[in-house]
Amino acid sequence: MTPLDTSWLAAHPLPEPGADTDKNSRGRVLVAGGSETVPGALRLTGEAALRAGAGKLQLATVERAAIALGVLVPEAAIFPLPANPAGELGDAAGQVLTGYLERCDALVLGPGTGAEAPAEAILKAVVARPCASRTMVLDAAIIAAAADMADEIRAHDGRIVLTPHPGEMIRLMRCDPSRIQTDPAGLAQEAARRFHAIVLLKGAETWIACPGEGLLRYPGGGPGLATGGSGDVLAGIIGGLLARGAAPRTAAAWGVWLHGEAGRRLAERIGPLGFLGRELLGEIPRLLAAAG
Repeated sequence: MTPLDTSWLAAHPLPEPGADTDKNSRGRVLVAGGSETVPGALRLTGEAALRAGAGKLQLATVERAAIALGVLVPEAAIFPLPANPAGELGDAAGQVLTGYLERCDALVLGPGTGAEAPAEAILKAVVARPCASRTMVLDAAIIAAAADMADEIRAHDGRIVLTPHPGEMIRLMRCDPSRIQTDPAGLAQEAARRFHAIVLLKGAETWIACPGEGLLRYPGGGPGLATGGSGDVLAGIIGGLLARGAAPRTAAAWGVWLHGEAGRRLAERIGPLGFLGRELLGEIPRLLAAAG
């Protein structure tokens, strides 16, 4: 086990754009998910991707929330997706989403989706055709849908990052809940081997596992990060770093550190509890500049 700290980050730097870069070469992120119940989740994820340095942002969400989201995030292109009667993504959303994949370098799938979304059908459509130039982050309700798709995810050859919290990890691995307490490190490594993917098990401390690589441990950014929208921000940071060209393990580790340290800074300035998920966003560029 290796601690995730500034020494590790210095040894695994992020790719830096040249002075003559343009927005396309800085990477294109597509964030897909949301619902009529949680229409603002994609705003957090999308802005986090831009704050992490991605050049272009695309947001795909339920059609009845799409226009409002576009007004809220004027930097993004907006793509509508079919919805079901519950206001979640509909059965056809996965197939529609596949038509947008050629326009992105990194996909973040799942923020803001709920239990009534047809997560398995959406994920099955999205992972059906692996692409060597595209990476993915699977988040929220989409994670549990991966439980029966190990072969399909393995076919992406390590280009997928899974971001489960404890409840999602239990559903993903169909394991005894006690393992979260007794062996979180071993469980993260087992999941990484099963899916041949980067797995970060979130909690008071976060474990980052990658097949064939050492396990990383981040001690946590404090209890203030246990708030609505915080995980959406983390998924967006990782997606933005992937779009910039960071390797999946590097992007996941930097994402966890940036997210956690943003929480620490806000706890010092505002208080240990009560800061908002959206307040994490402004800390990301400053932390990147200081660490780089």
